[in-house]
Amino acid sequence: MTPEVTTKPVDENPESTAPKTQSAGRQIAEFLVTLAIAFAVAQAVRTWVIQPFVVPTGSMLPTIQLSDQVLANKFILRFRPPVRGDIVVLDDPTGQVGTLIKRVIATGGQTVDIRDGKVWIDGTALVEPYTHGQPNELGPLPMPYKIPADSVWVMGDNRTQSQDSRWFGAVSLSAVHGKAFFIYWPWARIGDLR
Repeated sequence: MTPEVTTKPVDENPESTAPKTQSAGRQIAEFLVTLAIAFAVAQAVRTWVIQPFVVPTGSMLPTIQLSDQVLANKFILRFRPPVRGDIVVLDDPTGQVGTLIKRVIATGGQTVDIRDGKVWIDGTALVEPYTHGQPNELGPLPMPYKIPADSVWVMGDNRTQSQDSRWFGAVSLSAVHGKAFFIYWPWARIGDLR
């Protein structure tokens, strides 16, 4: 008796087990679609969530240096208005710079006054360590100043060198674009903003 030899069946289509290669055209098309999706996601994040800004002036010294690059959270303002102490990115009401970064000092309905070198909100003097002892000087607006609803009073930390609400008045919430929360450039200054 002869031993039975089993033979492996011959695959009629040997190409079926070989890895399929895509055409160069299809690879390029997939790359372009992926790139377009990544671009769309980045634009959506920038429009509605987080946006980078370059600080255009020295009005926030020493908290933020001229030309620091910061990230602003735009998403948070959909759920709550800015509060005192927030550092915000806003449209320049004078139109000179385009975008400003200032600190919210008071909100709608409050009354601001500047006297004795201090900022007073509703009759209480603010404690402002971020100004590093710089005196608060009056601007051209008459004081005291009642802030309209849906507006904020903003000032730079560099009080003697900041053109802010003392010059242009309260800022509408519609002109505030985000809460600055992080310096991401230059490397030596990376960190949270307070």
